[in-house]
Amino acid sequence: MTDKEQELQSAARKVGIGGYTRHVFLCTGPSCCTPETGLAAWEVLKKELKDNNLGSGPNACYRTKVGCLRICCHGPTMVVYPDGTWYHGMTADRIPTFVRQHLIEGRPVAEWVFANNPLNDRA
Repeated sequence: MTDKEQELQSAARKVGIGGYTRHVFLCTGPSCCTPETGLAAWEVLKKELKDNNLGSGPNACYRTKVGCLRICCHGPTMVVYPDGTWYHGMTADRIPTFVRQHLIEGRPVAEWVFANNPLNDRA
């Protein structure tokens, strides 16, 4: 194994890649929302995932902050994979409810969902 491969595998292990059941992508603007609104939601998302021990275990969830999910209105926009659940208006005040209901209880918050595109095993 090359040094590069070892370094990449070490970095992946360090952040728990391979143990996640979901991946949340949160757009932080500037097109769907102001950067301030998007970053405030991001900070609450990080805190809620940590406070609810969602970094490992059966509900382990990875999170990624993105600059655009190409839905440039009514943001912050969020998508949860592999569920493929798309949310609008995911401001900081909505994040705790989202984490509890969708990520912990497994029930999407229907009134905030605007689209679904679940990923399945097509391999």
